[in-house]
Amino acid sequence: MRIGIYGGSFNPPHCAHLRAADIFGKEEKLDRLLIIPTYTAPHKAMSSDDPGPEERLLLCRLLFARLPGAEVSDLEARRGGRSYTADTIRQLRKQYPDDELLFLMGTDMLLTFTEWYDYRYLLDNLSLVVLPRERGREAELASAAQALQRDCGARVRILKEDPMPMASTDIRTELKNRRGMQELTDEVYSHIIKNRLYGSRPDFAWLREKAYAMLKPTRVKHVQGVEAQAVRLARRWGGDEERAAEAGILHDITKKLSLKEQLILCGKYDIICDNLELENEKLLHAKTGAAVAEDLFGADPQVRSAVRWHTTGRPAMSQLEKIIYLADYIEPTRDFEGIDELRRLCDENLDAAMELGLRMSIEDVRANGREVHPDSIRAWNYYRNAVRQAAEK
Repeated sequence: MRIGIYGGSFNPPHCAHLRAADIFGKEEKLDRLLIIPTYTAPHKAMSSDDPGPEERLLLCRLLFARLPGAEVSDLEARRGGRSYTADTIRQLRKQYPDDELLFLMGTDMLLTFTEWYDYRYLLDNLSLVVLPRERGREAELASAAQALQRDCGARVRILKEDPMPMASTDIRTELKNRRGMQELTDEVYSHIIKNRLYGSRPDFAWLREKAYAMLKPTRVKHVQGVEAQAVRLARRWGGDEERAAEAGILHDITKKLSLKEQLILCGKYDIICDNLELENEKLLHAKTGAAVAEDLFGADPQVRSAVRWHTTGRPAMSQLEKIIYLADYIEPTRDFEGIDELRRLCDENLDAAMELGLRMSIEDVRANGREVHPDSIRAWNYYRNAVRQAAEK
C-alpha cells in the first residue's frame, strides 16, 4: 500500500494546502493520504494570537473534509512535545511495517533536509515528493535531489506542477485586516471568524452576505441603510467606524424569527426574559441577535451591546450603542413626522437626539395600544435629564 504523509503546522490550513494534497494523492496514486498537523513545530515560533494544536487540528478537519480519501490524523497532537518528523515516521512504521511511505514537502524543506533531526532514518524509510513553491529554483531543486540520491540513496521525486506558494504567514496578517478570505474555504474562514482566531476581523462583504441571508429580502435595504448611517455617525463623532459597520450589519439578524423561534434561542443562550418580552418577538430580537452575533460571528462586547440595546435603549448608553439606536431610526427608508429634526440632532447632539428618538418611540408604542418596555422609559428619563442639565450649565 502506498501511504502519503502531508505534515505541517497548517497555521492556518488554506486552499493551497488543499490543492497540494489533491495533487499529491493523484500524482502518486496513493492508497491512503494522512494529513498530520504538528503539535509544536520544531523550527517555528508560534505567536500568542495563534490557536493551539487542538484548534489547528479542527481547522484541518474542516478543510480536508472536502478532499475524498484524506484522513486528518491527531498522531502528533496526541504525542505532544516538539513534532519531529522522524518520531512520527517511527510510529507509522510500527503500524505499516511493509508499506511504502511517501512524504510531501516544499522547496525549502528539500533544500534544508540534511539539517532535519535524524534525516538519514527518514531517507531510509520514506520517499520524498517535492511540490515546488516558487519559480526560478528548478536547477537548485534538481541539484539538491541529486545530492541526496548520490550521498544517501534517497528516493526523491520533484512534481512537474506549477509552483504553489504557501502563504500562511501572509494570511495571518491579512486576517487581522479584514482580508484573506479568498485563501480559505468558507468552513475554515467561518470558524476562524467565529472564534476570532489570529486576531481576525470579518471581511465586510462576507459578513454582509451571511447576515443578509438571515433576513427577509425586504429588510436588506433597511440594514444597508443602518450600516451606512452608523458609519457616518461614527465618523462624525470620532467613533469606531468598523465596529459601527459590524453592528449595523448584524443588528437585525434574528428579526425575521417568530416568537416561538426567538424563545428557542433564549433557551439555547440562557437569555432571561421579562413578561413583556415573552409576548413580543420585536423586543426579543435585540437580545437574541446579540447572542447570535457572538456565536456565529465572534462579535466583541461593544458590538454585541450595541445590537442588544438598539430597540429599547437604556440609560447611560455607550457612544456605539447610541449610534446604532439612532442609525436604526434615521436610515434613508424611514419617513415619519419629526424625522428631519431627529436627523439634524444626530449631527449636533447625540444625547438630544436620543431624548427625541426615545420620546417619539414611546409615543408611537402607546398610540398603537402597546405597553412600553421599562428600559425605554428609564432611558428616556435619563436622556431628558441629561439634556436639561446640559442646558443649565
